[in-house]
Amino acid sequence: MEFLWLLDNLSLKALLDIFLVALVFFGASFFFRGTQAIALLRGMLLVLATMLVLSSLLNLLALRWLLENLLLVMGIAIPVIFQPELRRALEQLGRASSLLNRQAPESVRTRTIDEVCRAVEKLSERRHGALIVLQRSTNLEEYIRTGIPVNGEVTSQLLLTIFWPKTELHDGAALVNGEGRLASAASVLPLTASRNLPDPKLGTRHRAALGISEVSDALCVVVSEETGRIGITHDGRLIPKLDPKRLRTILTALYGDDQRRSRLTLTQMRTRAQEWLLAFRERRKRA
Repeated sequence: MEFLWLLDNLSLKALLDIFLVALVFFGASFFFRGTQAIALLRGMLLVLATMLVLSSLLNLLALRWLLENLLLVMGIAIPVIFQPELRRALEQLGRASSLLNRQAPESVRTRTIDEVCRAVEKLSERRHGALIVLQRSTNLEEYIRTGIPVNGEVTSQLLLTIFWPKTELHDGAALVNGEGRLASAASVLPLTASRNLPDPKLGTRHRAALGISEVSDALCVVVSEETGRIGITHDGRLIPKLDPKRLRTILTALYGDDQRRSRLTLTQMRTRAQEWLLAFRERRKRA
């Protein structure tokens, strides 16, 4: 009877409402993929689904009462349990409104790229570990405050001095702010929460580089202390084993040239839309 009543009252507006709710859950699933929260989420859904089926089939009133009250509690607990994932999702949605933030002139960014590439090349030869973060649209002030204020011009000599192993500032990240100045050194970065690492043997320095790229749109250049290899992280992805020439090309595309950055952003949007479409088609085939 309830099913027939549902069919009689089903309208175009109701279908649109159902579609939008399904779209919200489908989009939210992408933010939880590859994180530690996905296993917890699956376990919670499995327990709730089992309780719902048992209470409906066997008409268990006490279990149904517990389930109804548990859902109210979960409405408060979920934002607390999944706080890192929800924060990352909201930050990614809010990046569109951060396009109006002040950015360093293109000439300043170009000079910054030159100095960073020059410093990274020497750091790689000497096998001195380094983390250099380049701020883009997302404000990194909360991470700048964790380090030692510098507020200096970005030069290769300054970066080499900071990451010299016997200095007090080498153990941490150097952050370049939106104005193109070296804002701080020895800053603490968040570690990645993803389980899908390109290499399970990645050290803390590389995990921190991935972490800052997951919570912001910043670029992070990382130099391995063990191998001297150069890498760069962006949008939660690590591009490893770069030479200085390739590093300069990537930094120019993502940080230096305004026109190339705008074209790349459109390309990324199309790529992300294609990934969502392919995932949707795969789910339909499995169903």
